[in-house]
Amino acid sequence: MSSMSSGDAGAPAPKTRLIQPLGARVLVRLTPDPDRSPSGLFLPQGVKERHHEACYAQVVEVARDRLATEQVGDNVSGIPLGVYVLFPKEAGLAVPWDDQLRVVATQDVVAVVEELSPKGLH
Repeated sequence: MSSMSSGDAGAPAPKTRLIQPLGARVLVRLTPDPDRSPSGLFLPQGVKERHHEACYAQVVEVARDRLATEQVGDNVSGIPLGVYVLFPKEAGLAVPWDDQLRVVATQDVVAVVEELSPKGLH
């Protein structure tokens, strides 16, 4: 389960929230790269927004076969925890207290992205 803290400077104590996606969903943390297009091209300032049709994010939690218990349930989302994914920018539900988190249906994930170092290329 992903644990997220939230709170204001004037609040008595920050809250900890645990998010457990249900069904065929995953929780992702957006990984913005404002200077590049999804294909890796550097973009000038005025063109950036028009080229971001997909979101790039890391899966930080997955749907499991049982909710919060002492034992972690099996991943039923079909997408591995920790991988990077691409999905349409309109997809997913934004998490109200953290604008970098989204709950995304697995059917909206269009690709799993593997980052390779230059040494790993053939």
